[in-house]
Amino acid sequence: MKSAFFGFLLSTAVVVPAMAALQQGDVAPNFKTQASLAGKEFTFSLGDALKKGPVVVYFYPSAYTRGCNVQAHTFAVNYDKFTAVGASVVGVSLDDIARLNEFSADPEFCAGKLPVASDTSGKIAQSFDLQVKGPSADMKDTRGAQIAHGFAERTTFIVLPNGKIAETIGGVSPTDNVQKALEAVQRLAANKQ
Repeated sequence: MKSAFFGFLLSTAVVVPAMAALQQGDVAPNFKTQASLAGKEFTFSLGDALKKGPVVVYFYPSAYTRGCNVQAHTFAVNYDKFTAVGASVVGVSLDDIARLNEFSADPEFCAGKLPVASDTSGKIAQSFDLQVKGPSADMKDTRGAQIAHGFAERTTFIVLPNGKIAETIGGVSPTDNVQKALEAVQRLAANKQ
């Protein structure tokens, strides 16, 4: 019962606005960490990604949880729309790299399109002024596996090539989060013309 209640809280955490998170005009902390794309590990560097255009950095509580599954799938389905306007996307969670290797390759979620980065200490999330909570002793994912790490609040940042945050998106459903991120990068692209 406790696990189900915590799972409910985790899935509804999207409706709490990210009040303390970095906001428009703030400089995004540069970070470098292990990441996975299509099950293959690589080193993700925000600074390097920004050299190619705006980056959508989205923090999510945990791979293989309801809302995060929906959000990853929605980003993956729309990934070509992001790249069409010159933006890239990276998900960040407190999951370890082994878990992210599975999640990034899973055809139901990241589908080999969406890179996801590991922030096991929560320091990257905290550098963006996000709350990190947990772990819960009895929290299980949608596959029934124990989740032994903490959780960052679901918040997305649109980071410009100059390192400044163009928009912070929080307090909306996982699908609305993706839609608002897509609208933001499409606006940025339209304003460049």
